[in-house]
Amino acid sequence: MDIKIDDLTDIRTIKLIKTHLAGMMENSPVESIHALNVEGLKQDNITFYSAWEDNDIMGCGALKELTAKHGEVKSMRTAEKHLRKGVASAILQHIINEAKKRGYTKLSLETGSMDAFKPAHRLYESFGFRYCKPFDQYWDDPNSLFMEIDL
Repeated sequence: MDIKIDDLTDIRTIKLIKTHLAGMMENSPVESIHALNVEGLKQDNITFYSAWEDNDIMGCGALKELTAKHGEVKSMRTAEKHLRKGVASAILQHIINEAKKRGYTKLSLETGSMDAFKPAHRLYESFGFRYCKPFDQYWDDPNSLFMEIDL
């Protein structure tokens, strides 16, 4: 698996982001969806990563800089045919390592609270993320869970 910075121009990457957004629409009310589209992921304070096996995209994730010491995990998604291969764990570890290199002391994330998001909850818990209050510009929302880890 090769994890690299992605410029979000490859049609395979764009398709995976669209799949991610469609999944959010299926499982969350529109007012509780915080996933970003391709243009939203192209912000200067976001680094987008994709994982590849040969010419096949396996998954993606992003690191958003909130402050010089605080980052946010965004857009974690594994391609359907690569589920249960450790893709999400590899990408999350890559993001954590990059956050540490940048000197961040905290990494936060928002995810859905519904059953469809339980695999994500277990993944983040396994890395030591703990539940917390909303951060940055998020608000208390019964459809969202917030997690953080000190680095």
